Amino acid sequence: MPGKDQCPPAGRSILVAFIVMFISLAMLSEPAQCQHYKVIYNFTGQGSDGESPYGGPMLDAAGNLYGTTYAGGSLGSGSVYRLSPHGSSWTYTSLYSFRAGLDGVGPGFGTLAFGPGHILYGTTEGGGAFGTAFALGKVPQGCSGSNCQWHETVVHTFGNGTDGGEPIGGVVFDANGNFYGTTLLGGDYANGTVYEVSGSGQNRTENVLYSFGGSTTDAINPVAALTLDSAGNLYGTAPSGGAYGYGAVFKLSHSGSGWTETVLYSFQGLNDGQNPVGGLVLDKAGNLYGGTFFGGANGGGTLYELSPSTTNWNLTTLYSFSGFGGPYNKLAFDTNGNLYGITNSDGPDSLGSVFKLTPGSSGWTFSDLYDFVGGNSGRTPYGGLAVDSEGNIFGTADEGGTNNGGVIFEITP
Repeated sequence: MPGKDQCPPAGRSILVAFIVMFISLAMLSEPAQCQHYKVIYNFTGQGSDGESPYGGPMLDAAGNLYGTTYAGGSLGSGSVYRLSPHGSSWTYTSLYSFRAGLDGVGPGFGTLAFGPGHILYGTTEGGGAFGTAFALGKVPQGCSGSNCQWHETVVHTFGNGTDGGEPIGGVVFDANGNFYGTTLLGGDYANGTVYEVSGSGQNRTENVLYSFGGSTTDAINPVAALTLDSAGNLYGTAPSGGAYGYGAVFKLSHSGSGWTETVLYSFQGLNDGQNPVGGLVLDKAGNLYGGTFFGGANGGGTLYELSPSTTNWNLTTLYSFSGFGGPYNKLAFDTNGNLYGITNSDGPDSLGSVFKLTPGSSGWTFSDLYDFVGGNSGRTPYGGLAVDSEGNIFGTADEGGTNNGGVIFEITP
């Protein structure tokens, strides 16, 4: 469909000064910049095509986009796709359709990840006993062209004992090829887990590193994928639990005797926000960035920074949204240190928006890049964004498009 240029009103772009927690944001207006929004694929849910792309896309080095759909595919149980650039157009390929059985059902909100051997890994909310972790690779390995087929392997089936259930957030790999993730439910207290899958090929072992809910102030029911730092520590968010019941940020540190969980921050449901669904990104200085779905000064969620000090972690609210639902997924850095994200229900039509945070000597500049308008342009996005080296932004919207099955979009500066 044709692209759309959108220049947000000047009042939608503001300079966000760093502030102490619970103090109102200091805001200055900045001229808006035009962005070009274009739908590059419309999901149909017909044949092997997917629909309802809850998870955002992942970029590879060649500029291909990979992602999942929660529904659609040959049996309506979700799919894995690739979108490849060809000049000014894109070619869509359905790589795998889930079979509604042991192989998994309904890939959730997580972005796919490349593991060793350029194999795709992800998770499904259902299937198996209570969700799966899967791998998807070319057969024969390393092939190219029309002779390639994509083969799915179930790496782990959840729901056996206390290993967790509903792993909807995707996975993250360490340098040794082990991957880590969260489950929404299950574990020792039925409030979710952090798990590790180690080994390779057919010799893989899943271990629960932590079960949430062992104390009244613990984070519970994590949704998003984890973030791994260079020292091997794991960071994540949970939209529930914490000292006040509004969610928390947690850290898992590895020691010789196992893993130790620490709640770094409990949201209070005030200007700091509440319900941090979407996980975290980490900068080079060790600061964490994320969003909350609700709360903040305007009730529509927040953007926040969490910075370490000698004794604790300090939260700074960077921006408060005014819509019904703020970011549902992780933010994304570009090569210049700018942060990008997507809201589920912000914007003048409460259908979602795409935004950018630019760092500066006086704080961060917030810019509204695009407000979803529904119809063929898409609406209510849940996934994260992918940003290439030229500043082009790629994402998905769960609904809308020409067939109301959701879209993949590109925003060019």
